[in-house]
Amino acid sequence: MKSPGSDAPAKGALSGIKVLDFGQMVSAPYCAKLFSDYGADVIKVELPAGDAARDVGPFPGDVAHREKSGLYFINNTNKRGVTCDVTSPAGRSLFLRLLAWADVLIENNPPGQMAAWQLDYASIQAVNPKLVMISITPFGQSGPYSAWHGYDLNAYHLTGASSRYCGRPGEMPLEHGTFSADYFGAISAATWGMAAVYGRELVGGGQHVDVSCAEAIAAAFIGGQNIGGYAQDGRFDKRTGVGMPQGAPATILPCKDGHVWMLALEPGQWNGLRKVMGNPDWADLEIFQNMKTRAENADVIYSFIVEWTMQHTKMEIQEKCQAVGCPITAVYTVAEAAEQAHLKARGYFVDMEHPELGRIRNLGGPFKLPASPGGPVRPAPLLGQHNEEVYGEVLGLSVGEIEVLRSQGVV
Repeated sequence: MKSPGSDAPAKGALSGIKVLDFGQMVSAPYCAKLFSDYGADVIKVELPAGDAARDVGPFPGDVAHREKSGLYFINNTNKRGVTCDVTSPAGRSLFLRLLAWADVLIENNPPGQMAAWQLDYASIQAVNPKLVMISITPFGQSGPYSAWHGYDLNAYHLTGASSRYCGRPGEMPLEHGTFSADYFGAISAATWGMAAVYGRELVGGGQHVDVSCAEAIAAAFIGGQNIGGYAQDGRFDKRTGVGMPQGAPATILPCKDGHVWMLALEPGQWNGLRKVMGNPDWADLEIFQNMKTRAENADVIYSFIVEWTMQHTKMEIQEKCQAVGCPITAVYTVAEAAEQAHLKARGYFVDMEHPELGRIRNLGGPFKLPASPGGPVRPAPLLGQHNEEVYGEVLGLSVGEIEVLRSQGVV
């Protein structure tokens, strides 16, 4: 992408910001990816054993390979990668020199672990008073649960989100999956971490951004409606299974080749759906004339609608309903979403070359910034790929000095 009115390539929105990614798996790496995909210079620092995501996959053909993990690849684009054993005195010294260079440190290690490495905020602030440290953990840096062992799903279920959303009424709650808490925590961390970077002059230096993934989920999934309602009169919403109980049609229904999300609550939407279905006689019944009475007779109305949906494909239903102002959409599979014309038209898919994976499709930048580029350009780094480049150019180490560190197992 070029700058408006110029032949020169546009700089990324976060160009000039220097970041160390000292995280594993999802939350910290994805937070750092949001910085790197929008122009920041991000160096991923891995212990010699590497990011745990390298061993998770998915792998092509289900054959494990530390340089072919899909989870690692998707969360680490546009970064330079180095190794550093911070458990050794020489490695910790090397890491502190990188911290002196950086504007931001992003990490998701247990609070006790960072303290054991003498890399907690109080320790590193002396090295770089302007450093913004972003810590992302399941339960936060303080409180009685901060030292608990936990992962993404522990944070998710701690909030009551599974009681609210996942599962059928009267049955056991279900897990949500797909690292929801980690990704929500990462986006929250990137937002307020970036605010801390730009606010350094206001607060007189850096600060420690403490992000609890559980709290990010509580705010986004549970929200003020439930928290406030419970505080006022002890009432709160619970899971309803598939569909909305307050109105109908508002549920997922089967069709000829899959499923559709049916939503036609307002009079104009309902009349549009009636028109698409050919204005059947049953739709004129008095009990179907407002969304409340339709909801009270949901089993009846859904049986009628399913007779119609099963005669059509989900794309036919989507296109016909959208044409009359009825917000009904196909329920896409992952494979269908990967070929979706809308996402393609918005440039959300990016094909990249990787030395081990070959040519592979990646997701583009999740936020559109017309005046500056965003999204992945370079693939995730191999383990220690940029040791010579970073330690040579950033810290000024000679080839011989780097080789000594390598022989000692520091890098």
